[in-house]
Amino acid sequence: MLLSEDDFESSLDTVREAAAGAMEGVFGPASLTWRIDREAAVFLGAGRALLLQLAHPWVAAAIAEHSRTFSDPIGRFHRTFNTTFTMVFGTLDQALAAARRLHRRHAAVKGILPWAAGRFAAGAAYSANDVAALRWVHATLVETALLTHDLVLPALTNSERELYWVEAQLLAPLFGLRQSDLPSDWTSFTVYNEAMSRCDSLAVSPAAREIAEQIFSGRATGLRVPKWYLALTIHLLPERLRGEFGFVFGEREQRSMNLALALIRRLYPRLPMRIRAVGPYQEALARLQGERQPDLAVRWLNRLWIGRPMME
Repeated sequence: MLLSEDDFESSLDTVREAAAGAMEGVFGPASLTWRIDREAAVFLGAGRALLLQLAHPWVAAAIAEHSRTFSDPIGRFHRTFNTTFTMVFGTLDQALAAARRLHRRHAAVKGILPWAAGRFAAGAAYSANDVAALRWVHATLVETALLTHDLVLPALTNSERELYWVEAQLLAPLFGLRQSDLPSDWTSFTVYNEAMSRCDSLAVSPAAREIAEQIFSGRATGLRVPKWYLALTIHLLPERLRGEFGFVFGEREQRSMNLALALIRRLYPRLPMRIRAVGPYQEALARLQGERQPDLAVRWLNRLWIGRPMME
């Protein structure tokens, strides 16, 4: 089912009504979303989220045919994080504007699958604004954020997971999803993810394998991914998808991952928040303290995370 323009604008109305405030943005500093998403450690799951999204044939085709992932991989990284961080940490106007820009980009992403994959036949039409595909992308971001948080920080309680999912249902309309498009609670959300990992809506296509190989080999970015990070990414994938991507996870990979995680778990929680927290979160705090722009250190961090000194 395709997301109409009217449905999208209606979804933004629900965000506007439930938002923490004009300056606080959609969630605000008291939210669990700010507490989780501010952590740089969440980036440990970026590779997993990307691969899970690529495992949806429509997403892989859209990236292969409409994205500048190969010609400008760093730029795509920055644009993606600028959008998501602005939705989470921006003012309400900034978050809504970021959502509209994303919707317009997605509206132009349409095509025909050049190959069969899973339940999708060759020649089937795809669209980036399809509700099922949007729901899957949203789910990968939510699940991976909590998974990676718990890798290096004290695990969230069941009630905190439930609260995070409640807040995630306010993020979803920025993607164009309505509450009726989403699992009703955390338990239903985990059931949805488990079902997706087993069903033929996910199938690793030739395009998905090529994109993954380009990125994780370093051919697309010029930067080779550390072996421990690749091992962690592979470990966090469902076993079926791990095999379909052609990844191997053996004793060597396990050892590399374990050594890295042991070091990160020891050092990361001791880092000051000034280093741990992503730039957009620190920019948001400065905004709420009445500063017209963040200081030089935060602007530098923003360039690292979103490719620009301040959120749009």
